[in-house]
Amino acid sequence: MMRFNETLHPHWEQSFAVRRTLHHERTEHQDLAIFENETFGRVMALDGVIQTTEGDEPFYHEMMAHVPILAHGGVAKVLIVGGGDGGMLREVLRHPGIAPTMVEIDESVVETAKTWLPNHSRGAFDDPRARVVIADGVKFVKESEERFDVIIVDSTDPIGPGEVLFTTDFYTDCRRHLTERGILVTQNGVPYAQGDEVTTSYQRLSDAGFPDVSFYVTAVPSYTGGFMTLGWASLDPENRRHDAETIRQRFDPLGLETKYYNPDIHVGSFALPNYVRRLLHR
Repeated sequence: MMRFNETLHPHWEQSFAVRRTLHHERTEHQDLAIFENETFGRVMALDGVIQTTEGDEPFYHEMMAHVPILAHGGVAKVLIVGGGDGGMLREVLRHPGIAPTMVEIDESVVETAKTWLPNHSRGAFDDPRARVVIADGVKFVKESEERFDVIIVDSTDPIGPGEVLFTTDFYTDCRRHLTERGILVTQNGVPYAQGDEVTTSYQRLSDAGFPDVSFYVTAVPSYTGGFMTLGWASLDPENRRHDAETIRQRFDPLGLETKYYNPDIHVGSFALPNYVRRLLHR
């Protein structure tokens, strides 16, 4: 049987049995592949690195979308940088009254995901509230004058096209686009194997002038290596201090069925293991 070997980490790799290759192309920006696996369903890889799978994508998309939106409690506008598979757009749109803007650099990712990963977006790209912009996210936040309550950076790892989304300049530009109590969340890898990424992001988010910088965790099986960290930078420290009952009062009226997220997980996800805590102060 054919196998896909991911080589994101230099000293170990994970391997997927490929039941069927659905799509493979070299886009303007990166190598894009979609294949089927018995355990994870359809899988998308960019430049040889697993990006998302049908099986465990809610563990990532639910946590990146619902945690900042419900922590804020008054979100009207959300900016998604990246997220071409449509999963993040789908989760944000589950909140009534929110108008999201998604800025994705690679149109091929969007079009391929519509065809081969329709369960990710589930019609989100056709929702009249959604605005999809095919553009460089760094350039967008540099030049736009719009302001958002939440910014979600759903990026690849800090290599290739995603590298520019992990800089102090980019985080500073994001801060400028946030409303008074705004929140920025970022994808920050698996700290067991990518500890330097956590340390660097913590320093750069702090240098960008956010009063409250931390991380929260989720567990995504296809991002092998234990907990995954999501970066948190808020203009209002109170956004991170709500108890589970407060979050529950905001969550329950939505009537959402989720696979991973719940108000207890929301609060508990900010409790970091000691090995992650140490990375914030190296």
